[in-house]
Amino acid sequence: MASETSFTKAFSRVASGTFLSRLLGLVREQVFAHLFGATMAADAFFAAFRIPNLLRDLFAEGALSSAFVPVFKRELNSPEGGKEGAFYLAQICFSIVTLVVGLIVVVGALFSPFLVKLITPGFSEVAGKLELTGQLTAIMFPFLLLVALAALAMSILNSFDRFGVAALAPAMFNVGVITAAFLICPLLERPIFGIAIGVLLGGVGQLAIQIPTLLKLGFRFKFRPVLKNDRLKEIGKLIGPMIGGLAAGRVNIFVNTVLASMMATGSVSYLTYSYRIMHLPLGMIAVALGTVALPKASRHAAENDLSGIDRTFYRAIQLCFFLVIPVAAFFITAGDLVVALLFQHGQFVEADTFYTSRALIMFSIGLIGFAGVRVTAPIYYALKDSIRPMRFSIISIAVNLAANFALIPFWGFVGLAAATALGGLVNFGLLLVNLPKRVETIRLGPVLKIFIKSLLAGTLSGFAVYLGRSQSWIIAISDTLGGRISKLAILMAIATLCYLAISYSLNNIPSMTDNRGRPDDD
Repeated sequence: MASETSFTKAFSRVASGTFLSRLLGLVREQVFAHLFGATMAADAFFAAFRIPNLLRDLFAEGALSSAFVPVFKRELNSPEGGKEGAFYLAQICFSIVTLVVGLIVVVGALFSPFLVKLITPGFSEVAGKLELTGQLTAIMFPFLLLVALAALAMSILNSFDRFGVAALAPAMFNVGVITAAFLICPLLERPIFGIAIGVLLGGVGQLAIQIPTLLKLGFRFKFRPVLKNDRLKEIGKLIGPMIGGLAAGRVNIFVNTVLASMMATGSVSYLTYSYRIMHLPLGMIAVALGTVALPKASRHAAENDLSGIDRTFYRAIQLCFFLVIPVAAFFITAGDLVVALLFQHGQFVEADTFYTSRALIMFSIGLIGFAGVRVTAPIYYALKDSIRPMRFSIISIAVNLAANFALIPFWGFVGLAAATALGGLVNFGLLLVNLPKRVETIRLGPVLKIFIKSLLAGTLSGFAVYLGRSQSWIIAISDTLGGRISKLAILMAIATLCYLAISYSLNNIPSMTDNRGRPDDD
């Protein structure tokens, strides 16, 4: 009982903090859309931020966190190391990250014009667009170091079950950008540079908010660039394949950006806005589940407790399916209304809503794949297996790239979103099917049963929304801000009631407190 309740409470804290962060992220995107719409400046900013953002996943929130937590957790629980040994390891990692990522930042800023030409060759056809993207990239590159240090701090806090503060940290990034939009952008001749400055302010805040809790735990920042350390070597062995797997995924994003830059102005923005909306449930649900699952599964792995890993996985995947699938169904059937409410004002016009919602439909189809990867991959990492996830990632990216070129002639930039969704589904499928080879007590039958029940309930709830929005009294609701909110609220109520009723009839509502471990698959 305690273990399962602990997981649920931890997930609730992370989900709450992530929800606040994602909510502020949507506010940030609304402010940005109002100021810049889908213009040349917006395309330039999104492309420029994508470069340090891609590297962030490789060196910070992705590979570094996933490699650091299992080793740090084992050192923390070992009689020889304990808290003092774990903090010593953390000091070494902070020092190495500062030196390595700091060097990458300097080189990246200096060579930003070359990087921009590489990733957005189509921008050269619009006067000044390539140069603007390069300038923005150079300004924002230091964000990579700030977020890498923040991710390391977050990993330490999560290892001590201090999930709440760590989950709130990303919200500071959004606060920084929103503040800059109102206070800095109006002072500049080219307001888009104010957003770039806000990115740096947000990175500082993301790190700073975690420092008081780190100090309370007894951690002190000391410069220890020690390379000869056994635990550091373990992290190095894990992080290499992780970077390889993530790098393969980022190749796809790189290709998507290159291809979208060659399409009509606004294509990069449409993909970015729709991806941001999809990331709200992805972050609040799947990333939160993965964040909790990694340290808990790592503790069970350190104790050689396969049943504990079993329980952690089933709990995470059950909540993932139950919560993510209905959201995906709603976005597919009412995504245009969501886009209109969030972004259609100022420079963001009705046509932008239409194109953004088309991409959102495709991303929503792949949402279960993206979410499943976030929940399943941490189990491999807890077992210190980063090779298989890397292989599966490379395979999925090959499928993704092939689908890009197959779908673009028919769907344009929407084809890029569809190919990305397909790649996510393939990646999740490979991780899931091969998981019993790593944890023999895990069976796929119960997982498939939960998935089918959730998919059935989600599909029927989506159909209910489709029928509901075609009713004349709903169509008649005015297209004002209040009208948009009312229409979405009504449709969300229909979807929620329908989904819960069907899930209840299928006995598919997960318990928030039980400790049964594997679901019944009789």
